[in-house]
Amino acid sequence: MASTVLNFLLSTGKSIPAIGLGLGGNRSHVVEAVLQAIKVGYRHFDTATIYGTEAALGEALAEAFKSGLVRREEVFITSKLWNSEHEPEDVLSTVKKSLSLLQLEYIDLYLIHWPLKFKKGLEFQVKEDDFLPLDIKATWQALESCVQVGLVHAIGVSNFTVEKLTSLLDYAKIVPSVNQVERHPVWQQKKLKPFCDAKGILVSGWSPLGSPGSFYGTKDVITNPIVESIAKKHGKTPAQVALRWGVQTGAIVLPRSFNPKRVAENFEIFSWELSEDDMNEISRIEQRRIVLAEMFCNPTSGPYKTVQELWDGDL
Repeated sequence: MASTVLNFLLSTGKSIPAIGLGLGGNRSHVVEAVLQAIKVGYRHFDTATIYGTEAALGEALAEAFKSGLVRREEVFITSKLWNSEHEPEDVLSTVKKSLSLLQLEYIDLYLIHWPLKFKKGLEFQVKEDDFLPLDIKATWQALESCVQVGLVHAIGVSNFTVEKLTSLLDYAKIVPSVNQVERHPVWQQKKLKPFCDAKGILVSGWSPLGSPGSFYGTKDVITNPIVESIAKKHGKTPAQVALRWGVQTGAIVLPRSFNPKRVAENFEIFSWELSEDDMNEISRIEQRRIVLAEMFCNPTSGPYKTVQELWDGDL
């Protein structure tokens, strides 16, 4: 079934599967979920240091490789650098730690998780004095060094706006291969997506279904009347319509589910397509960013005083 997956081409020349299994949020049952997903046909797995799932993914991959279920060159692994590891001297050690946990010799894609810098050891609960001055240039140069020594094959960013990407492109020797952002029919990234397309940067969508069930998510994507109507017309689920829209617009989708039935359903988006009328209908959905990330803004000490500053007004 893996041969049916649509692939996109990275700026490095390597292919990346258009659908990946997101491994954030729930740290239990990761090994079983990954092995089941591989059997279904998934070849792209998205993790991050902050998710705490790199070790479980590594265990699943080791088992899959040993049993002959899949070969290393057939899977694409993405991980991300957390906000507390931005010091240039920490980047290399963090990448090496990820490699050790993943039991891999290289990572296919490594991203800067957020354009933020925290004190060492901090996760999400940051206080006023936990923010540090941001130096994305130094962090990016450290990641470029990781590419040069072969530890990662491609690098990119996550949650970067047009303005933040423009700044990075001024000094980047390696253009980001991917920008991973919130993207779904209710937040289509109508400003960011064309910009990335023009720069040769693939857009990858986290929360492509709105992350219902998570503390920050919503059911507004899969219960949207337009999405539901199109799903009924095609005999598909609303989730399948949302995911098909994502890949049909030229973006990677990263649905997160450990439910075997949903994992299989989410994969069934390549043997059919949405019509031009369907796409036009979806383009008319009222837009709103669901995840504002207010916890990453601070009126006195943070680099972004408000969510308007964090997202450069693209709300």
